[in-house]
Order: sequence, then structure tokens, then C-alpha cells
Amino acid sequence: MTVQQEIEQQLKAQLNPLFLDVANESHQHSVPPNSETHFRVIVVSDSFDGRRKVARHQQVYAVLNAQLEGPVHALALHTYTADEWHQRQQDAPVSPECRGGSKVD
Repeated sequence: MTVQQEIEQQLKAQLNPLFLDVANESHQHSVPPNSETHFRVIVVSDSFDGRRKVARHQQVYAVLNAQLEGPVHALALHTYTADEWHQRQQDAPVSPECRGGSKVD
């Protein structure tokens, strides 16, 4: 199972999302080919109702603790309630380009 699949499986099991999109963005960073280290996660869940953004992120970090201690270096988290997702017209920000430079430099 890939890291991306593990992330999807854990979030589905723990947050029962109304919408989930996990994208491997490692190729946009200075990492070896086929890496699974940088991910963009959009998750819409009723479990976020009444929670601030920081608490939502902490909730996701708790679910993905094993991956964060291992292969995952970075998560771009976009966490929404169903109402927020509807107001955004089911659109989340895109990740900025990597500004970390190259390991070759």
C-alpha cells in the first residue's frame, strides 16, 4: 500500500469525510523520483463542526501520526465543514510552488 493510500484509508476511517482529496505533491519538491513525502489534503467532515482551524489540523495530525513520524515530511491541509465547502463552491486553494531550492545546488 502506498503512503497516499494509507493517508486516504486512515482519514476515511476516522473522519468519515463527505469529500476527501489526497494529492501527492512530492514531485514539486527537491526529492528523489517517486517519493511520497509531500501531500495536499482536502477534507470535508462533519467532525469539524464548531472547531477552529488549528483544532481541525490537530485532529488530522492525530489521525496521521504514524505517517507523520515516518515518510511524510509536509501536509498542506484544507479542512472544511460541509457548509464552508458549499460556500467555497467546492474549491480549495492550490499549493504554492516549492521555494526550498534544489539539493543539487
